Amino acid sequence: MRSSQLTLCAGAVLAAVLVPASAALAAVADNEESHGSVTVTPSTIAAGGEVDLRVSVCGGKKAIGTSEAFSSPAYFNPAADGGLFAEARIRSDAQGRDYSIDVKCEDGPGTASGNVTVVHHRVHPTAPVRAGGGGTALAAEAETGGPGTPHTLIGLGLAGVAAVAIAGRSVRRRRAQGSPTD
Repeated sequence: MRSSQLTLCAGAVLAAVLVPASAALAAVADNEESHGSVTVTPSTIAAGGEVDLRVSVCGGKKAIGTSEAFSSPAYFNPAADGGLFAEARIRSDAQGRDYSIDVKCEDGPGTASGNVTVVHHRVHPTAPVRAGGGGTALAAEAETGGPGTPHTLIGLGLAGVAAVAIAGRSVRRRRAQGSPTD
């Protein structure tokens, strides 16, 4: 009889130790499964832009995402390919840095977190646009001071030749008109 009492006590002690341990392990497993990550597309964006957010941790059909970078909370709804989907607009006055995103499942336990990087792209023109047909853009780039002395002399020379040609033609016409024709 003594061995049956000893066996019964040992079984009770073993059950008392194993049942809470397995419950604790299950609780840890539930906590690990109830925290996920937010997929942000694109993960780097300019202030004022819009990002797509996806989470798969929520078993329900709704979640809400918040971030200092967002102009308003992001409301998640079921996506066609599973999980939850939302769009969020980045504040136009957001500083250029990393922002954390926190998502909380509304109809069940679960959270997700992620990051979005906001950058500032300021466009400052540094030179005029290089445009033109063929090599004219490169030719214009090579001559930044405008027409120089050689161009001026060539232009004057061509103008002089044109003036002499017109004067010579005028003189021939006058001679042709003044002389008797056969």
